[in-house]
Amino acid sequence: MIFRNWQDTSIPALGFGTYELDNAAAEKMVVAAAEIGYRHFDTAQMYHNEEGVGRGLKSSGLARDDYFLTTKIWPDNFQSGDLQTSVVESLRKLDLDHVDLLLLHWPTEDVPLRETIAALNEVKNLGMTRLIGISNFPTELIERAVGHSALPLAVNQVEYHPYLDQSKVLECLRANNMLLTAYCPLARAKVLNDPTLRAIGDAHGKSAAQVTLRWLLQQDDVMAIPKSGSPKNAKANFEIFDFNLSEAEMADITELAISNGRLIDPGFAPKWD
Repeated sequence: MIFRNWQDTSIPALGFGTYELDNAAAEKMVVAAAEIGYRHFDTAQMYHNEEGVGRGLKSSGLARDDYFLTTKIWPDNFQSGDLQTSVVESLRKLDLDHVDLLLLHWPTEDVPLRETIAALNEVKNLGMTRLIGISNFPTELIERAVGHSALPLAVNQVEYHPYLDQSKVLECLRANNMLLTAYCPLARAKVLNDPTLRAIGDAHGKSAAQVTLRWLLQQDDVMAIPKSGSPKNAKANFEIFDFNLSEAEMADITELAISNGRLIDPGFAPKWD
C-alpha cells in the first residue's frame, strides 16, 4: 500500500469509488473491497448511497480507525445552515459521528464561496470531519477557496487520467500544500485498449488499467479512487503495489494527454484550466 501524508493524517493513496452504485450494491462492494484490502472509501450526497456505504463499512468488521472515508456536499446545500444540516444528515445515513474528509462537490456561483467555506470550517471545528477540501475546482477557485478558509484545505478531487493534462491544477495544489484525488482514473475504460498502456503492461505482466493506476500513484501528492461494481475488477485494481514504472514509461503515459480529453463536463461546470 502507498500512503499520502497530510499534516498528521496518513491516507491510503488508492481508494474505492462508489459512484453509480445504489445502496445495495454499495454495501456489497464496500464489504468486498475491504476484504481485498482497500482502506479508503469515497461517497457523496449526490450518489444517494451513503446508507449503503455505511452499512458496508459496519459489515466489513473494520474498526473505525482502520479506514479513511470521504463524502461530498452537493451545491444545493452550500448555504450556511443548509450545509451544516446536510452534513448531520450524511452522518446519520453513514451511521458515523464523523467522516475523515468532507469536500465541496462542485463550485457554484449561486452561493458566495466565502459563506460556504466558513460553513465548511464550522463543521470541521464541530468535529464532524477530520479534514476538509474541495472537488472540481480549477486553479482560480482553488486560490479563492484557500484564501477564504481559516483552516487548511487538504484535497481537491478532480477528473484525472492519461488523456487529461492536470499539470496546472497539480502545480497549484502543491503550492498550497494540498493533495489531488483522481476520479475517473481509467477514463471510463478508455485506457483498456490503449496500445501504449497495453505495451507497457505487457512488459510488467500487468493490464493497461493497472499501469494507469500505477502511473497516477507514482506522482507525488496524487491519490486515485477507481470505482467498480465487480469484486474481480476491484481486486485487479488493487494489485498495483508490486511493480514500478520507469521514468521513460511515466513520460510516455503523460504524453497521451489530448486537448479534448475531459470526459466529465456538465453544464454547471466551472471554467477549466
